[in-house]
Amino acid sequence: MENGSCDTGVVQEIDVTANPMKNVQGTAAVMSAQSDAVPCPTCAPQASPPSYIYAIGRVDCRCPSPSLAKELGQATSRAGTAGLTDQQALQKVFSDRQNRYLARQQCWVFTVQGLETYILAPRDPADYDLLIQSVRSSPAATDLDVVIGVRGPMAPASACNGLVLPLVIFDQLYSFSREELIASVPRPDTEPAETFVPAVGEVFDRIMAQSDNAGASDAHRALNYLAMRYPAIYATAASAYAGNSSLSMVGVKPSPLSQGRNIVEVIFAYRNRTTDVTQQYFARVDVTEEFPFLFSKMSAYYDCLT
Repeated sequence: MENGSCDTGVVQEIDVTANPMKNVQGTAAVMSAQSDAVPCPTCAPQASPPSYIYAIGRVDCRCPSPSLAKELGQATSRAGTAGLTDQQALQKVFSDRQNRYLARQQCWVFTVQGLETYILAPRDPADYDLLIQSVRSSPAATDLDVVIGVRGPMAPASACNGLVLPLVIFDQLYSFSREELIASVPRPDTEPAETFVPAVGEVFDRIMAQSDNAGASDAHRALNYLAMRYPAIYATAASAYAGNSSLSMVGVKPSPLSQGRNIVEVIFAYRNRTTDVTQQYFARVDVTEEFPFLFSKMSAYYDCLT
């Protein structure tokens, strides 16, 4: 049914009631559970399906060894960095093609809400440029990075000075600020800027405030994709706020249309502050492969009658 869903799948609710500006603490979900079962000795080995990542966080550049730190210091001393801040000097050194070997040997850590979550490596060596672009000359607390890739094995302790995290081989990396994201969201003609801009910021902050969103599960990949690529979730929120409703729940459930594809329904519930009546809207997202995409547009969602 286009404007709703009547399967009995369980909705995975995502808490959006917390203060979005609060410093959220929690442990990022960075590893799948390991099975203790002994594999069948006569069975052919089964290749595990790839585990995809679509995560929003920050890229942090670190020297993995004292010798590399010394080498970086020597390159910096030759780069003419007088008057530059440390971040500006680092960006200048890495931008010099002669120093690209230094960028390749750095430890590039991806953090989610301040928690070390992944170690990044590009699939294509040319994409070290994307990592270098994540080094801001004037970093701010609102800087954000989005990484899209495939989760691999745990990186060895030697790769990042003893830090052991899952390795993510990325195919795309975006760097931007919260302000740039909000400014890029198209504003409907019916929504005034003075109410639309705060609505976009509120919804995005609420999504970012989740303590367990490491961009590894189907639910979080779908939600992060919508936050980055689908303006309709912000237009719907602005309209709901204008009607005196508040965002009360974001939920994700498997779609009954998942026949040969992995499709989920992302549901947004808005409760009227006066009448306490809840209206729900949903969009379907295909998360079968590395790059999620919109399967069906935002529309009204109706629970099945029981």
